[in-house]
Amino acid sequence: MGRLQSKSLLHPDEREAFPLGYSDEVHLGEVVVALTHQEPGWRWSEHIRPIVGTRSCLFHHTGVVLRGRLACRLDDGTQAEFGPFDVFDLPPGHDAWVIGDEPLQTVDWIGAHRWASPPSGVRILATLLFTDIVDSTVLAERHGDARWSAILEEHLAITRRILDQHRGREVVTTGDGVLATFDGTERAVLAALALGPALAELGVEVRAGIHTGEIEVVPDNIRGVAVHTASRLTALAGPSEVIVSDVSRSLIEGAEIDFLDRGEVSLKGISSPRRVYLAQR
Repeated sequence: MGRLQSKSLLHPDEREAFPLGYSDEVHLGEVVVALTHQEPGWRWSEHIRPIVGTRSCLFHHTGVVLRGRLACRLDDGTQAEFGPFDVFDLPPGHDAWVIGDEPLQTVDWIGAHRWASPPSGVRILATLLFTDIVDSTVLAERHGDARWSAILEEHLAITRRILDQHRGREVVTTGDGVLATFDGTERAVLAALALGPALAELGVEVRAGIHTGEIEVVPDNIRGVAVHTASRLTALAGPSEVIVSDVSRSLIEGAEIDFLDRGEVSLKGISSPRRVYLAQR
């Protein structure tokens, strides 16, 4: 059972400063809410892109404008403006900027955590989550192109909501799955376990693989042996299964998750065998 909590954005847990602005965050369990302030002249492509190194903002943002005006352009050219008390939903792959001479103030509850970092090219330790829809080709043929496209869009929306609830960061989509990073291993496993029930109403099942290792952040993507390892683990999973590497398993001590030892396996392209585990609630 959850506990009653109250925090004030006037006394944040964390402040992230960036050119012409800042973001004050409060953390309520896995939920992050941010009060963000941007000065006139602020633009993501001018002031944040040099920091994160991606072509466009890859975070999914949902929030409400309190003051000022916000403009957004998606990578496909779609553009919109938002004013006071407008609720916005900005998918990954966009540029955004302040309109006019009044500062912009927003409250974000999706995409609120560390959206202005890390810089491109740095190596960081992260937990990786790969997901993949089981029998996607069969399902696509069964539903037809139009219906299958709608299912994929809804699958992605649900996945993004769960990633945000567990402070995961979407890196890329793979058509019928996602690659995401987490700064906490337990959160990654809990997010993967939550996907099965959440996607059941769509009539799809996903398999998931989780591994923790060092990665290099590059424009619009990440790379490294850890990425390949997580991908290979995903291929080992059955419908609605979450396969976790021994490295990730060793970092989790909580009692919320049970692990079934699946033994040592050889992964294509990986020199040493890995002991893997099936995660369960």
